[in-house]
Amino acid sequence: MVECVVKNWQGEEVGKAPLEMRVAKEENAPHIVHRALVRHLANARQGTASTKTRAEVRGGGRKPWRQKGTGRARAGSIRSPLWRGGGVIFGPKPRDYSLKMNRKERRLALRTAFFSRVEDTIVVENFADQLQQPKTKDLALALTRWGVASEDKVLLIMSEVPENVYLSARNMSNVKLIKADSLNIYDVLSADTIVTTSDALAKIQEVYSD
Repeated sequence: MVECVVKNWQGEEVGKAPLEMRVAKEENAPHIVHRALVRHLANARQGTASTKTRAEVRGGGRKPWRQKGTGRARAGSIRSPLWRGGGVIFGPKPRDYSLKMNRKERRLALRTAFFSRVEDTIVVENFADQLQQPKTKDLALALTRWGVASEDKVLLIMSEVPENVYLSARNMSNVKLIKADSLNIYDVLSADTIVTTSDALAKIQEVYSD
């Protein structure tokens, strides 16, 4: 278990929040996290890329010239893969890229990944009531007060997402706002800094506990 410092809206330390998770063993952690990440990226692929073989390309039914006597190489179709406008050899066809992984393994990988980012995690008090109206500038200033660098890619986690916070964050290209029960391993690992409310931190431990 680790104790995370909790900051208020002004960036002052106001307490601590416990973070306790059952994670993978040190020797197995890289393997299981890698498998979960590969699965997430593979499952995001549409798999709709498609090319036409020589049998599917329109035309090419007639032999372009006679077999012998012209001095040219023999040809049976203008839609041969060797010809411009011909079919594609071994091109992509629609397929399912999805990979399977046990639910317990997925949750273990997510907990392990999240716990590994504890040094890059900033815990703050619930700040929804501080934004009386949607204001991107106010949220950007708050992130700076909390210690987030302006160029950092930020994952902002809340237990519930009020409309004023959503409207304030949606125009910030480097901030991704998600709910605590909708975590995914890619966002956790790709963010430079994770900002979570204390309520969200408790919800994460409740939802993803084994």
